[in-house]
Amino acid sequence: MLVFVLLVFCLSETESAADSYVAAVYEHRVILNPNPRVPVSRSEALTHMYKNLDIYEEQAARAAEQGAQILVFPEDGIHGFNFTRSSISGYLETIPDPQEESWNPCTEPGRYNNTEVLQRLSCMARNHKLYLVANMPDLQPCPLKTAPSMCPPDGRWQFNTNVAFRSDGLLVARYHKQNLYFEESFDTPPKLELITFDTPFAGKFGLMICFDILFHDPTVALVKMGVRQLVFPTAWMNELPLLDSVQFHRAFSLGANVTVLSANTRNDRLIMTGSGIYTPFSATYHHAIKGDPEEGRLLVATVPVLDPVGVNDVAVESADPLSPASSYPTFTASMMHDPFKFVLINGTMGNLTVCHDKFCCHLRYKWTAHDHRKELYALGAFAGTHTVNGRYALQVCAAVRCAGLEAISCGQKVEEAESKMDFLLEATFQTDYVYPSVLVNRMEVEQPNKLEKAAGGRVAMKHSNLSGGLITACLYGRMYHLDNE
Repeated sequence: MLVFVLLVFCLSETESAADSYVAAVYEHRVILNPNPRVPVSRSEALTHMYKNLDIYEEQAARAAEQGAQILVFPEDGIHGFNFTRSSISGYLETIPDPQEESWNPCTEPGRYNNTEVLQRLSCMARNHKLYLVANMPDLQPCPLKTAPSMCPPDGRWQFNTNVAFRSDGLLVARYHKQNLYFEESFDTPPKLELITFDTPFAGKFGLMICFDILFHDPTVALVKMGVRQLVFPTAWMNELPLLDSVQFHRAFSLGANVTVLSANTRNDRLIMTGSGIYTPFSATYHHAIKGDPEEGRLLVATVPVLDPVGVNDVAVESADPLSPASSYPTFTASMMHDPFKFVLINGTMGNLTVCHDKFCCHLRYKWTAHDHRKELYALGAFAGTHTVNGRYALQVCAAVRCAGLEAISCGQKVEEAESKMDFLLEATFQTDYVYPSVLVNRMEVEQPNKLEKAAGGRVAMKHSNLSGGLITACLYGRMYHLDNE
C-alpha cells in the first residue's frame, strides 16, 4: 500500500548538511533535425547531435561550478523527435548492459564502434566529476537475452533509453522506456525493466521516462521497492488544467513521498516547458510563460537524502469530516477529454459536494479575493477510464477556474487567474495512489498547508493564503488496478 505522508511528518525528516546533496536538471531547447522523417548518414546524425552535446557540455560545467553531484538532461534532448523507425537509424548506438559488463566509454573508447555519443557523455561526467543521466536511442540486435523468441519484423530492437554515468565516467545504468507515447521509431521492451543505480551521496536512484510517470510500471513499482529518488528525463507536452508538467510532477513527489529530478525539453510550438527538483517538502522549478524567450534553463538545488522506506511505513491522521454540503444543480462538461460532473462555486463561502456515480468530491471554501463578474469557478468529479492519448483509470476531484463565464467553459485550458480562496478539498478514494496539487497564476505550484489521509480511503487537502490566483486545486487518484479492464 502506497500512501502519502502528512506534511508535518515530511518536515521532520533530518535535513543536516551531511544528509543532503546537490542536484541539477537542465531544461533544454533542443536543436532539431528539420526533416526527421528523412534518413541521414551516421556522419550527418553525429554533426546534428554534437550541436546539442556542446550545449550539454556547457551546462555540465555550470552545474559543476555550483557543486552539483548529479545532473539530469531531458528526454530526446540529444537527437530530437518525430523520426520514423528507419529515419532514426543514423542516430542509434548499441548501448551495452551495465548489469552484464563494466565499461567506461571515456577511458576505453575503442571497445565498441559507433559509440561517439556514449563517449561524449561519459567524458562529460568524468571531466566534471558528477553523476550524469541523459536520454538517447538504443539499438539492440535480436535476440535479446530477456526475450530469446521475440524479434521485431525488421530484425532489431530500438528503444527510447536513459543512460547513467558515474562521476568517473563508468556507465552504471541503462533503462528502456516502458510506456511509449506515439513513438513509431521505438519498441516497447519485451520485459519490464526496474533499473536503479547507487551513489555515495544519496544512495539509490530509480530511472523512468516521461509517460512512465502516469503508470504503475515502472514508476510505482520502483517506489514499492523502497526507491525514494527518481530521475525523470521527459519531453512533456503540458495539458491544463490537470496535467501541466510542474503541477503533476510536483504532485507525484508529494503523493508518493519521493524526490523527483525532472528535466523537460523546451519547445513552445509543442507546449513543452516545466522542469524541477521536487521533494516531499520543497520544490525548485522553472516554467516558462507566454512572452518568455525560448531558451534553456539550468536548475540547481540542495536536496535532502530520503531514507529508504517501506510503502506501509507511513504516518496517517484522521481528519474531521466536513459538515453536510449544500445541494446545487450539477452539469456535465469535458475536462481533459473526460466527462466531469461539475457544480458551480458561487457565494462568498460555502460547502459543496459533486458526485460522479458513487465517487463524491467535497469542497469547503471561503473567497479571499474574487470578482464573480470576471472569473467563474467550478468543483468537478470524475471516476472512470481516460481513453484519449492513453488509457488509464482515474478518480479525480478538482476545483478549477473556468475559461469563461459560461458553465460549458469549465474544464477548459486556463493559464491565468486572479481569484483566491482558502479551502479544504476532500474525497474518499478506492485507491491508495492519490497525487495532490495546487496550481496558481503564472504556472506556479504551492505546497498545501496540510495533507491528510484517513482510514477508508478519505484524502483531504487544506490550503490558505494563496500567493496567486487559483487555476486548479486537485486530488488526482490513479486506479492502476483497473487500467486493463
